[in-house]
Amino acid sequence: MRIREHMQGATMTSDNTRQGDPAGPKTGPAEAWANPKVNRHSLDGDRYTSPEFLQAEWDAMWTRTWLLLGRENAMIEPGSYQVEEVGPESIIMVRQDDGSIRAFYNVCQHRGSRLTFATEGTTDAFVCPYHAWTYAIDGSLTVAQDPEDFPQNPCDHLRLVEVACDTFAGFVWVNMDPDCGSLREYLGPLCDDWDAYQGHDWQRVTALTVRVPCNWKVLQDNFCESYHLPTVHPQLRDSHEDNYLDSRFDMSNEGHSRMVMKGATPSHTFYGDEAPLPDVVAQRLEMWGVDASEFATRPFEARIALQGAMRSAGPERGHRHYDNLRDDQLTDAHHYNLFPNCSLTFGADGVLLQRMRPHATDPNACLFDHWYYAFTPAGHDIVGAQTNVRVDGVDAGHQIFDFGERPMGIIPDQDLAITTGQQLGVRSRGYRGAYISGQETRIAWFHQIIDEYISGKR
Repeated sequence: MRIREHMQGATMTSDNTRQGDPAGPKTGPAEAWANPKVNRHSLDGDRYTSPEFLQAEWDAMWTRTWLLLGRENAMIEPGSYQVEEVGPESIIMVRQDDGSIRAFYNVCQHRGSRLTFATEGTTDAFVCPYHAWTYAIDGSLTVAQDPEDFPQNPCDHLRLVEVACDTFAGFVWVNMDPDCGSLREYLGPLCDDWDAYQGHDWQRVTALTVRVPCNWKVLQDNFCESYHLPTVHPQLRDSHEDNYLDSRFDMSNEGHSRMVMKGATPSHTFYGDEAPLPDVVAQRLEMWGVDASEFATRPFEARIALQGAMRSAGPERGHRHYDNLRDDQLTDAHHYNLFPNCSLTFGADGVLLQRMRPHATDPNACLFDHWYYAFTPAGHDIVGAQTNVRVDGVDAGHQIFDFGERPMGIIPDQDLAITTGQQLGVRSRGYRGAYISGQETRIAWFHQIIDEYISGKR
């Protein structure tokens, strides 16, 4: 299956030029990715329900890819740490005395006890709760009870098992493969795209983790396509053009994918030529000093006017990163599927990060992290940074709960309602595999990469 011609190379830009036409600095479209050939994929139900497939993914893919886990600015001082769980593994990330961050499996080398059940903290050493073996923050074993009773002093030859660790965009990444390549090589074209947003300064203002009764891939599939938006998220028609012909789709050789959807505009597909100026667009115009009434009868021109206002007033309001952004990045949703398990939607002043983690043993369950990071400067209204996004505040705590126990926000509530129902369907003998459209090709690419890991091609 190939993405259709108009979806790759003929993407409209903010100044109505097409890719390849001359444009000024930061006004043209993003550079095209490799867009390799994608094979048709049946998406059989066993991929979402089989314990054997879950294990195959774990052995061949999860343990051989770079995974986004922690956050650098949550570990400032030496000894500050975060602990994240992925499937059956628990990983400790800890700031070292030299300022670097190292990662270790959260397991004592004596008889396998978890070292800590905390999710974050600051410590001088990790002490096993079972027999008090003590490890320094660099992983070295410094204390073992009754060392003379062992064939050799454990402190002389045992230490925590280290995991490959690197940082990018303010996040801490790990790879459980001791022979892995570099993080930058793995991220490929994502690096250039994300660098512009100056990720080290982002502040997390929403942190929700939900235990969801569906396979992790059902959620990632959902975030690989925009075909569901008119049905599942009808409110987005007031702020985005949801016609796939007006969006661009890209895929990278590394397994990632990207979608750029025109924002700050009503959906011409839905409203037609007589579209009203939606309140959400009018509010953004007013926030940037533009008289919204001037666009009451020409709402499709508001997007370009908003870009101009943000470009002009942004730096003086403290939005210094605007100088690094293209015009379309000021208004349009730039959505990335980071292989294997993250979905990130960038606005000009914030990014919605959604991360799926597999259940350790149950293919019909997963953990879903819904986090929002604001990169607006201190004192600016972060609520206006991106539409339809829940913002709890800089000091809001991390909430962990079961699906249905409490609301997450309108968009994730809609997504989870659909995907949990889909999990029920793929378990049915009446499901005979998927029949997908061209605009859903990123799903096929995602599963093709999984298959390549399982088969040993990657």
